[in-house]
Amino acid sequence: MIKTTQLFVFFAFLVLIALTKCTTTKDHSIKRNYNGPYSGSHLNRVAFPIGGIGAGMVCLEGTGAISHVSVRNQPEVFNEPCTFAAISVKGVENGAKILEGPVPDWKIFGSPGSGNGASRTSYGLPRFEKPQFLARFPFGHVTLEDDDIPLDIRITGWSPFIPGDSDNSSLPVGSLEYCFKNTTDSPVEAVFSYNAKNFMAKNREGHTIKSVKNGFVLWQDGGDENPHNAGGFAAFLDDDNAVIDHCWFKGGWWDALTLTWNNIKEGILINNPPVEGPCPGASLFLPISLEPGEQKIVRLMFAWYVPETDLRTGQDIETESSSDPAETACCSEQRYHIPWYAARFKSIYDVVDYWRLNYNTLFENTKLFSDTFYDTSLPDEVIEAVAANLTILKSPTVQRQHDGRLWCWEGCSDSRGCCSGSCTHVWNYAQAIPHLFPDLERSLRETEFFVSQDERGHQVFRSGLPIRPIQHTFYAASDGQLGGILKAYREWRISGDNDWLKKMWPNVKQSLEYCINTWDPRGRGVLEEPHHNTYDIEYWGPDGHCSSFYLGALSAAVKMGEALNDDVSKYEDLLKKGKQFFEFELYNGEFFYQIITTEGLDAKFEPLDFSANGKGYEKIVEMLNKEGPKYQYGKGCLSDGILGLWIAQVCGLGEIIDPEKVKSHLNAVYKYNLKRDLSDHHNPQRPAFALGKDGGLLLCTWPNGGALSIPFVYSDEVWTGIEYQVASHLMFEGKIDKGLDIVRVCRDRYDGTIRNPFNDYECGHWYARALSSYGLIQGLTGVRYDAVEKTLYIDSKIGNNFRSFLATASGFGTVGLKDGKPFVEVTMGSLDVERVLVSGKEMTL
Repeated sequence: MIKTTQLFVFFAFLVLIALTKCTTTKDHSIKRNYNGPYSGSHLNRVAFPIGGIGAGMVCLEGTGAISHVSVRNQPEVFNEPCTFAAISVKGVENGAKILEGPVPDWKIFGSPGSGNGASRTSYGLPRFEKPQFLARFPFGHVTLEDDDIPLDIRITGWSPFIPGDSDNSSLPVGSLEYCFKNTTDSPVEAVFSYNAKNFMAKNREGHTIKSVKNGFVLWQDGGDENPHNAGGFAAFLDDDNAVIDHCWFKGGWWDALTLTWNNIKEGILINNPPVEGPCPGASLFLPISLEPGEQKIVRLMFAWYVPETDLRTGQDIETESSSDPAETACCSEQRYHIPWYAARFKSIYDVVDYWRLNYNTLFENTKLFSDTFYDTSLPDEVIEAVAANLTILKSPTVQRQHDGRLWCWEGCSDSRGCCSGSCTHVWNYAQAIPHLFPDLERSLRETEFFVSQDERGHQVFRSGLPIRPIQHTFYAASDGQLGGILKAYREWRISGDNDWLKKMWPNVKQSLEYCINTWDPRGRGVLEEPHHNTYDIEYWGPDGHCSSFYLGALSAAVKMGEALNDDVSKYEDLLKKGKQFFEFELYNGEFFYQIITTEGLDAKFEPLDFSANGKGYEKIVEMLNKEGPKYQYGKGCLSDGILGLWIAQVCGLGEIIDPEKVKSHLNAVYKYNLKRDLSDHHNPQRPAFALGKDGGLLLCTWPNGGALSIPFVYSDEVWTGIEYQVASHLMFEGKIDKGLDIVRVCRDRYDGTIRNPFNDYECGHWYARALSSYGLIQGLTGVRYDAVEKTLYIDSKIGNNFRSFLATASGFGTVGLKDGKPFVEVTMGSLDVERVLVSGKEMTL
């Protein structure tokens, strides 16, 4: 007979096995709800950017920690200085804790500095047991729980983000609001503190800690040799009861942090005025008294100011009088990039004053945007994807120069920007800025067509910084330059500014003529000559990918030219020929492909020489030469295979070719390229974007054979920006379930366990291509406002009842259908709607 104790041990063993199986998956088997909170292992990598457009950032981690401090006009991804807030509750055992959850495991062993014991961090100080994070962009909310602390605690991190208000959305500021609520039946006495080492210090000399009302300024001087080192970071409260320790104890080893923690633990308010010369760090303290049920919000405000940089990109044009770029007057008034805020504000104190004075208004307007954005019935996975990637606009990927013009990297390497120049073929995908901040997006078009375009119509697809003409020493990018024409059309329709179109049109025509003469010299309506593109290679022969841009650009040019009463018959003829060729020569009955061509072109194909690789590679080189130029896709099913047609859709040009063939191509991409498990997929390129048990949409497959020995260089990878654009295009074509499936597969990789949900990366962190996610909204709803026609378009793929966010050049709000009837609720600004078209049928509001 089995005893009760034996049964208990047996069942306990079974439970242990079950728990072990569950935990070894690192929560991959535990699905979190899309657009919901992050907890447990899903907090591992959460880091939520806070800052202004082009102004730098800090990140609020899911635990409540501050990291990724990048306030010096460049990314510093692993910059996690010793800076932390703390609470000390009087009369409570273990009542002093950092206002953060547990340190993620990966930081303890494997992060920079961990091999030496993670000194110079706060990791060894007591923390809260149970954190949770919820994103409501641009607000990030952290809740903290601990059995020792008799308070409900919520942290709200944010910075201004107001569509249509570019300047107030570009401020070098942020805030953490700490809300404390007494949940007991007795009064609670506590001390809040914020503590920071001087992380602005760049060397042993020239740094100090200055005073500001109710706070302190971490400061570093510049000097003649390194003026770009000068800068400050202010931390302050809006409460006059604050007590400031401007200079921690100066000693050896860990004296400063040891005594600082002692002060925190004992609730000692150190009132210490500024001290000349270097200081280890500073603290601000605020005593808190809470009656039962009472709550208090402590508003911790940040501002930073680094007015100079050593950032300059692009090869300068040499004048006859000088070959020294510093003396070439043609290039720029500024030798180095100066951030926009440095032209707006004279000092850190001016920024602080502006932030104090306007905080409440900026909070209200930002919350109005956030509340409106999330007042939606769209699927949670879509809202998560869109909102998560709006954080790119707060990252160092985006810069804004002194005169307000936008300039961007493609993404961020760990300690510098990656791939310079507002790269046209990458930023093609990004759909958020033209709707949220159309003035900034127009500045990109003006740079492309007026600064980066020469007298031939050739555009450098990487503009210089400071923005200025630079040398044209490389290919134009076919997709980037043709995409710019599509986007010029989009900016015109969003702004409704016909004078802007008149200004742009001559240079748009010049650009299109260059594209025709360079890549379609025989006038067939497709790109034939070798043409550079976003895969950093040149296609030889006509292909669906870049020729779809050509069709889109021709369509846009016809529309723009007709509006200006210009003769566009040439473009109409090319468009007609191109559509015929595209639909019948580049379509295999299921999807569009590439015809690799080396004969009959102006360009001459140069076969590879095997001798450099030795006799053993002779047959391999012979095979490569038979296939043609390296880095093509040929008979492959390319996820970007009709990208230009999607961009035409989001720009408002509608369908350009047979919609049934478009649907067939997208269905093939879904069928062949979407993988649920990449364990057996080979990727010798850059595998970290998706690998192992991850799912993802491959850039290309060859389902009918014909795979090339050396295809285009990224063919085996997974890029989120392409996943989102394919999903959006499927939605436009009514394939909602397939589009949402792709979005879910993508977001499952970015669930916080391994990758940061607020950092879609590709060639760098916060990669611009992922802003294609904004197109998901339009794909589902067909909502678009045309300011030229003053017409609201709705073409819902999700039924007769929905609510969705809409941003226009004049305001933002909520639009949708209720029982099939359109409605508009403007929450900021205005929207002049004279006509409403619902799936092509005119209706009234």
